[in-house]
Amino acid sequence: MTSTPEPDERLVGARELALAALHEITPAATVGPAAGHAVEDDGSVSLRFENRLPGYPGWFWTVTVARVDDADPTVLEVELLPGEGALVAPDWVPWAERLAEYRAHQAELAERASAEETAADADTAAGLDDDDDDDEHEVGDLLHAGDLDGVDIDELDDSEPADDEPADASDDDREDDDAAEGEPTDADSANEEPNED
Repeated sequence: MTSTPEPDERLVGARELALAALHEITPAATVGPAAGHAVEDDGSVSLRFENRLPGYPGWFWTVTVARVDDADPTVLEVELLPGEGALVAPDWVPWAERLAEYRAHQAELAERASAEETAADADTAAGLDDDDDDDEHEVGDLLHAGDLDGVDIDELDDSEPADDEPADASDDDREDDDAAEGEPTDADSANEEPNED
């Protein structure tokens, strides 16, 4: 197990050098206060500063500094790195793989839609056939059995009598209609005298 080397105090204290390097690549307003440091395997130190750049929550400005022997600290690298829980882009996937996944997904959706359409057509066809068969069987069974007592034939027939034409008119009603039209009625014939000529 490799132990973490002890940090060089001169590197940990090189914050002014790190800020000067940061201000060369980003406005000072985007750099917040110091947010700790990390000791790298080679003995260099990464100094972190809070990020105030919009669109990068949870990211830190990071400046890695090092020194050789008794030389002054120097800047190795300046970058914006994500912290724990920061929003990062997904891993890169080659275009060929993404295209293959897209095509497979589209084929699956098309197959599912076709299956649903076929099932719906089958249900519709079955429902229509059942309704027609039920009506035919109902009328046929009644006629075959000769049992039409209490059955209203008009309900079995789609056509209905017109409202303005009563199905059964009485004899008195007919006579009234004939009198209104000027045609002789039975009563008029009885009152007429026989022609003796």
